[in-house]
Amino acid sequence: MKEIIAVIGWVVGIQGALGVLGRLFTGDSWGLLQKWWDIPTPGYIVLFVLGAALAVWGETSKQKARSRG
Repeated sequence: MKEIIAVIGWVVGIQGALGVLGRLFTGDSWGLLQKWWDIPTPGYIVLFVLGAALAVWGETSKQKARSRG
């Protein structure tokens, strides 16, 4: 389960980063989410932070489980 959460975190974080970077450099979002929804820039920042937090939590949980067993 932690592996799935880590992967979801990576995907969400990358989509958030692409949205923010696209808005900063070209004025239009990059990534897949912009094809379905019109997300404001603060929303992309929240997605990036949330995705990064999920990815870090999932990766550290996997490492702790490996070291224990």
